[in-house]
Amino acid sequence: MKKLLSILIILATFLTSCSGGDKNINKVQEYSTLYSGEVTTLNYLITSSENEFAAAANLVDGLVEHDNYGVVKPSLATDWSVSSDGLVWTFNLRKGVKWVTYEGKEYAEVEAQDFVDAMKYVLDSKNNSSTANIAYSVLKNAEKFYKGEITDFTQVGIKAKDKYVLEYTLEKPTPYFLSMLTYVCFFPVNGKFLAEVGDKFGTDNTNLLYSGAYILTTFEPQNTRIFEANPKYWDKDNVHIKKLTYTFNKEASTLSPELFLRGEITDALIPTASIDEWMKDPNKKDKVRPASTSFYTFFYAFNFNPKFDAQYEPDNWKAAVNNLSFRKSLFHALDRKAAMMTSEPYEPERRLSNTITPKNFVDFEGTDYVKLGELAKISGNDTFSPEKALEYKAKALEELSGKVKFPVQIPMPYNTGSSDWTNRAQVVEQQMEKLLGTDYINIIPLPYPATGFLNATRRAGNYAMMECNWGPDYADPETYTDPFTPDSNYNWPHLATGYAESNGKNKYENMVNAAKSELLDLKKRYTLFANAEAFLINEAFVIPYAIGGGGFIASYLDPFTAPYSPFGVSGYKFKGQIILNKPLNTEEYKKGFAEWEKKRSEALKAAEKK
Repeated sequence: MKKLLSILIILATFLTSCSGGDKNINKVQEYSTLYSGEVTTLNYLITSSENEFAAAANLVDGLVEHDNYGVVKPSLATDWSVSSDGLVWTFNLRKGVKWVTYEGKEYAEVEAQDFVDAMKYVLDSKNNSSTANIAYSVLKNAEKFYKGEITDFTQVGIKAKDKYVLEYTLEKPTPYFLSMLTYVCFFPVNGKFLAEVGDKFGTDNTNLLYSGAYILTTFEPQNTRIFEANPKYWDKDNVHIKKLTYTFNKEASTLSPELFLRGEITDALIPTASIDEWMKDPNKKDKVRPASTSFYTFFYAFNFNPKFDAQYEPDNWKAAVNNLSFRKSLFHALDRKAAMMTSEPYEPERRLSNTITPKNFVDFEGTDYVKLGELAKISGNDTFSPEKALEYKAKALEELSGKVKFPVQIPMPYNTGSSDWTNRAQVVEQQMEKLLGTDYINIIPLPYPATGFLNATRRAGNYAMMECNWGPDYADPETYTDPFTPDSNYNWPHLATGYAESNGKNKYENMVNAAKSELLDLKKRYTLFANAEAFLINEAFVIPYAIGGGGFIASYLDPFTAPYSPFGVSGYKFKGQIILNKPLNTEEYKKGFAEWEKKRSEALKAAEKK
């Protein structure tokens, strides 16, 4: 009884410190929101879509998770150890954790074998897991199994040593391995259930088992999704929000602010077109605050494997984009600040990024990664330069004379589910065409609905230039190279002409592989990655644009109780979060953020000493 009382006192103290006092905690802990982009699968073992693994984060637990300060905490593993050579990681599992059905009925206990069965599924190439590369980049023999070079899965570096002991063996020492384990490809699955449902696994909420904080009790695509707190959850005392209700509306971004003011939903991103109105209205201004930025990176990608409609002349685009001067003309013509004004009209600079890897992601002995090697020459400079853009235009016209038809057609898809993106597409088109001239380029914004957007556009190669994004999967700059690998589906830079080297690989690919192979000297490793990234940018394969998050939000959620992590799925969990009686305004948020940063620094230092 004394132990329980102590826990309650600690919890009360924590909530008071994070939320400004008990008076501001809402007695009804239920969350509701609108959404416009439907999930295409609940199968967390195959998806790499943010929309889909955000759901999975609340339905299935991994071995570890992050708290609200970003400190790694035990989840389904109670503790772990690493061999002296850094190759073998051993995890002791929490006993008594249950798999339950969508009706909340116990199905089985979570065991070490569940992680093995899940990994076997991920590494079976027939299942087309889009995150398999993350797993096979580190586990012993995993890539060989995935590619069919070996067929005996027992040779792969994952084993259930007994019912509650899981062992991973790595190909090489990977200091950041623990940070990878919060990603969906390392989540467990019950093998017996997987065999029972077969190809139906993850097709709806009934063909899924749950070990996480919530159960998806209702799943009606393009209508409603309802998550209810899992009564059998091992850490249910830390699940304060008891119900999450998502209602589909294709106009969600437009309607949400008004529904928030009516008290019908818990939070709403405020479109840029409306933020002036909110700031000028004292009542609305008191309900809105800056939304936190993230470590998602946004960039404009040029497609080297165009598969768009013939009317937009894909062969002509391919000839143009393989010319460096043409790419450089577009690279220097994009006014990123003007584009960002569509999302951040008050403080656009807070989100602009000159690099693919955001600043403050990782550092070496106090030196930020973006200040290493050749990347240091890029990270502090704005790429927008009308003079350089026109200089490269003149070069491109000369070099491509008789080879390319001008103006070059540039189909540029955008997601109509985002009003800011819709506006930005028009801004980018008008700004770049005005600078470079419509005799040179014809940017064609193409609207696509939120549901199935990526499958219809980027993944299908259905674009010439497109705003893309990527989120980190683990704590190492290697993670930001993943979109540009040959087996990715972003912009296929390895197909660019003129960059092949003696081993048949693209120069960028060779630079990345050299960085990956450096395992002992961390500064050298980071510098090699920085040089590879600088090459990608200097050769204008992409145009770095911004970091994620930002904008303005009206929300009853306490942002300082949310799990925090730059990578993996911990940051999408509702576990630990609290709903307030009153939304934080800008002044309250900035004050709370300063206090949070201080406590985070203290928490990270304390964690390092353990």
